[in-house]
Amino acid sequence: MPKLLIMYNLKDDLKEEDFVKWVHEFKGPFITGLSAVKHYHLTKVQGAIKSEGGPPAPAEAPYNLVGIVDVTSFEDYAKDQETPGYKDDFSPIMNTWVKNMLVLRAIDIFPA
Repeated sequence: MPKLLIMYNLKDDLKEEDFVKWVHEFKGPFITGLSAVKHYHLTKVQGAIKSEGGPPAPAEAPYNLVGIVDVTSFEDYAKDQETPGYKDDFSPIMNTWVKNMLVLRAIDIFPA
């Protein structure tokens, strides 16, 4: 299944508990209501491990939050992003929360 892995950090002057409240009240219902979205899950990063050819070692996580969005297709989700609700209502508010972000487009390998 196609999925988006949306990794981001909140702006330094914002409280995580305020963001979580907004996710429960607005973001979660909005994202799960998009036609291309099958499932949306938000996680808080608790730590990281890194390896560069040697044994794994603790590392600093580059992002604090990860959203996992299962979608019908990347093209369908892109169409949802062009709707007035996404462009005018969701995206501007989300941009007030996010300091930096990286989105990975991925597909399942196992189980297939």
